[in-house]
Amino acid sequence: MSKEGAAGVSKTRTSFYRRLYLAHLIATGTDTVVAIMAATGMPRRTAQDTLSALAELDLLCEFEQTPGVRHQQGHYRISDWGPINPAWVAATSTRSGRRWAIPELRLRMQVS
Repeated sequence: MSKEGAAGVSKTRTSFYRRLYLAHLIATGTDTVVAIMAATGMPRRTAQDTLSALAELDLLCEFEQTPGVRHQQGHYRISDWGPINPAWVAATSTRSGRRWAIPELRLRMQVS
């Protein structure tokens, strides 16, 4: 079997694009775990793990607590894109996930 597996897309590539897509969502206002789950169909744990993994791409994603509210209520913000060009990410990503072959998004499209 090839490096890219049976589906034709490598796990590394899928993970990379999933992270970029998540950063794009955050930058465009889909910036809470619940909103990310709703937009992508990702399970909570996948969304949280992907948020944590953004740092591996040198993307600085910070949680901003809503003032005066308890229990981790707030939103995420990309404060530094590192080596990634956010204009390229915005231009090449799509809400459908088709272009980047992100499994959660393809499944969500089939169900809808």
